[in-house]
Amino acid sequence: MSDEREHLISAAEQLLAIEDLLGGKYMPAVRNPLPEIEPSALPPAALIGEDTMTPEDKTRELAAMNDGEVKNCRRCPLGKSRTNTVFGEGDPNAELVFVGEGPGADEDRTGRPFVGRAGELLTKMILAMGLTRERVFICNIVKCRPPGNRAPATEEVDACWGYLVRQLQIIRPKVIVTLGNPATQNLLDTRTGITRLRGQWQKLPDLGEGLGGIDVMPTFHPAYILRQYTPENRGKVWDDLQKVLVKLGMELPKKQ
Repeated sequence: MSDEREHLISAAEQLLAIEDLLGGKYMPAVRNPLPEIEPSALPPAALIGEDTMTPEDKTRELAAMNDGEVKNCRRCPLGKSRTNTVFGEGDPNAELVFVGEGPGADEDRTGRPFVGRAGELLTKMILAMGLTRERVFICNIVKCRPPGNRAPATEEVDACWGYLVRQLQIIRPKVIVTLGNPATQNLLDTRTGITRLRGQWQKLPDLGEGLGGIDVMPTFHPAYILRQYTPENRGKVWDDLQKVLVKLGMELPKKQ
């Protein structure tokens, strides 16, 4: 396949994703106490401070955390009811990380994040940005499925908190997109709801060494968009994602 043909196919996929998806100002957050991170859950000293890790180092550290800790985790009751843990996937050197709330039934079955109907929509959102899942990193606040796909409970978030913080410390993204209320409120340490925060640039609190100040864009969870599939909601999400592209210094897709 020629480079020109590959480019045309990629551009066509991007335009289709935009069509399917469509049919600012900083808002200070109200703070909550952040979950404590156990000293044993902190990353090694080599991972904190300046980001000097190579992509190979990051791949190795993430795999070690997943295989050595997360897959065997029993810190909360979700460890007894899960089929698989869902650590996250994508580029360990990604500039952009998407964070959702927790795995659903399809994710619990496969061990991969965002592979159900909401995951299909997230993939289309990423394609509409001119990216692929392989070029970003996708994960959740908790690594095991809450029963009935309910929002994660406080003790469940606390149990997984150290894993998420370490993932972000290893990856060191330039931008985090939080999907929905649980991800937004926990990562931003706020009680403000997603309908007020979405589309408004935020700064990540000092969750751990090297993380304070990362740009965060809250937006609606794909599952919400599927439930409220209106042109207005799709347009709001697309506006949020375009702001992310501008922040990353990437070219905005042209809708034709």
